[in-house]
Amino acid sequence: MPPPQAQQVLDSYLAIVDTELPGQLEGLYLVGSVALDDFQPGASDVDFVAVTADPLSEEAEAAVARTHAAVSRRHARPHFDGFYVTWRDLAADPSLAESALDAHEGRVRRRGPGGCDPVAWHTLAGHGVPVRGPRREDVEVWTDRRTLAAWTHRNLDDYWRVWLDRSSRLGSRPGLVGLTSWGAVWGVLGVSRLHYTLATGEITSKTGAGRYARKAFDPRWRPIVDECLRIRCDGRDGRGTDGNGGTYRSAFARRRDMLGFVAMAIDDAHRIG
Repeated sequence: MPPPQAQQVLDSYLAIVDTELPGQLEGLYLVGSVALDDFQPGASDVDFVAVTADPLSEEAEAAVARTHAAVSRRHARPHFDGFYVTWRDLAADPSLAESALDAHEGRVRRRGPGGCDPVAWHTLAGHGVPVRGPRREDVEVWTDRRTLAAWTHRNLDDYWRVWLDRSSRLGSRPGLVGLTSWGAVWGVLGVSRLHYTLATGEITSKTGAGRYARKAFDPRWRPIVDECLRIRCDGRDGRGTDGNGGTYRSAFARRRDMLGFVAMAIDDAHRIG
């Protein structure tokens, strides 16, 4: 069973979508932190892959948009984010799923050229939690480690190097976000997940990535990794000797180590074949 906070969102969604799209939702699988047993109340989203027999029409797209807007009004958090695809889409390279719908933080759009990324497909194949439809073991889901690795290398440059550059400018909004606990966790555990995927060919959670990073990288990086694991798992932004067990005496020191770790991990990940 999904965690209670996730189940509440899921129950609202199912009640609404079955009214808006009667009989069309044939499959629904939870991926992301719920599937990877790492859902953190207040921090995690509920990620899904929804499956229909055929691509959704413009009229159906409008119904999906109304559904997610309604769910978002009922539940500010966690967000209910994911893809609407067909069974045929799941059996093929996700980059070909150009008719897929993408629901993100209450808004819905067509994916268009490039389709979806392979992470959701690999997570569904290995860890997906069925809510409606066949068991994941009985669903044909495309996976390919070489394609996953190529996508991961691109993501390191197209997203994470850009994120690092922006976050390095202290006077900018991303630079200020880097001073927050959320920014530190997003950067350190985010790039660690990609490094793990390139090293193992598998998918892991943010917490799993942090545990991996403690062993995979030089011990000098353990303070920032441990701090991000602590923040993720207990939700507190303690620093210094304030009673919350924080490692860093200032957000600026934590940000310095976070930026250094992200730069190092990106370069090291690219050295993996």
